[in-house]
Amino acid sequence: MIGEIKRHFRDRVWAVRVPRPIKDISIRIPRETERLTGVLGRAPTIAELAEALSTDEESVIEAFEARHAYNTISLTAPGGNQDDDTDLIDQLGEEESGYERAEDWAALRAGLENLDQRERQIVFLSFGRGLTQSEIAARLGYSQMHISRLLRAALDQIRREVLDVPAAA
Repeated sequence: MIGEIKRHFRDRVWAVRVPRPIKDISIRIPRETERLTGVLGRAPTIAELAEALSTDEESVIEAFEARHAYNTISLTAPGGNQDDDTDLIDQLGEEESGYERAEDWAALRAGLENLDQRERQIVFLSFGRGLTQSEIAARLGYSQMHISRLLRAALDQIRREVLDVPAAA
């Protein structure tokens, strides 16, 4: 009867499912730690616990981590700051800026694909390399005014593609 009660608590009351061998080890760790502390005169190492429990070090580490799975805190519980009414879930994580950046790049790529090679090169030199219009003109053999017109036309075309705006008449 006592064995059944122990099995029930071992297998059913954990908040997160943990494999049975890890549960068994995690239950034996406190007793073995206390025994080894008395024998060694200090806290045992993971290797010493593993040897005493007849298991490997990785299983002992997993069992230590699994002990945190016995009790959990609700994500809708108060966040701990008594002056604040926010739930714990409101304090976790942050907004990921990478998604917006990836969407912007995907939209920009669609706009760049519709430019000819010369326009693409001018946009790259201007925004990718940070060159001035005069530097681009000298590099490509055009006047600064011509580069300015080409760049403006390329940016207008990209804007139309990205924003799906029809060309002006």
